[in-house]
Amino acid sequence: MNVVMQKRDRVAWVTLDRAPLNVLNLTMLQELKAVLKSVESDTAVDLLVLRGAGERAFSAGVDIKDHTREKVPEMLDTMHGVIRALLALPQITVASVRGACLGGGCELASSCDFIFATEDSFFATPEINVGCYPPVALARFPGQLGYRRAAEMILTGRKVPAEEALAMGLITRVVPGHELEQAVEALAIELRGKSRAVLRIVLKGLREISLKDFPQALQKSEAIYLEELLKTEDVEEGVKAFLEKRQPQWSHR
Repeated sequence: MNVVMQKRDRVAWVTLDRAPLNVLNLTMLQELKAVLKSVESDTAVDLLVLRGAGERAFSAGVDIKDHTREKVPEMLDTMHGVIRALLALPQITVASVRGACLGGGCELASSCDFIFATEDSFFATPEINVGCYPPVALARFPGQLGYRRAAEMILTGRKVPAEEALAMGLITRVVPGHELEQAVEALAIELRGKSRAVLRIVLKGLREISLKDFPQALQKSEAIYLEELLKTEDVEEGVKAFLEKRQPQWSHR
């Protein structure tokens, strides 16, 4: 199993367990979706914490081997199924981030209600460097971060350090590495002191209002990816170059 769940004190701790970088392949995403579905109906869980195994990464994103023309439709359907399942949970969700949070990993974390990150963590959507783009970020980051910050992240793929991610509104809080779990547990204790019924109603309202345009935006983002991006020569060259560990030779078509 590449996804491990432990429950204690009304918190489900879900760990992406594919160290060192917790790269998301199709099997792992299917496991994660099943875990999220199992939590959805669990009335003994008030908070879900998503984290990566080890010290190097929350997740370095979706396995580049699953970005080929043949696998992309299944990969998008599976990845976006996980995002939709995460956003549908009645429980409050927290991404607990150490190290790299890249690509699909960044999209996954940004779909949580809170993101707590260590001081040495960093965030990026570097798909542009291999000739593609992050569909969830394309659909959601303009609303979350504003158009210009979203454009910079998606079009350049540059790494954003934790403090800058905090300033731009991508994450909730930055803490020293040794205090990360303690900070998440403190949040859980604070939330347990409030009415569960009221929290769930307010959370539902927050998500419904902030995500009112997201389903249509994600559908459009998927369509552009499948119907336009996959028809370019450069999308294939980008993936091939990455796997061959060389610089891509773009044909610009």
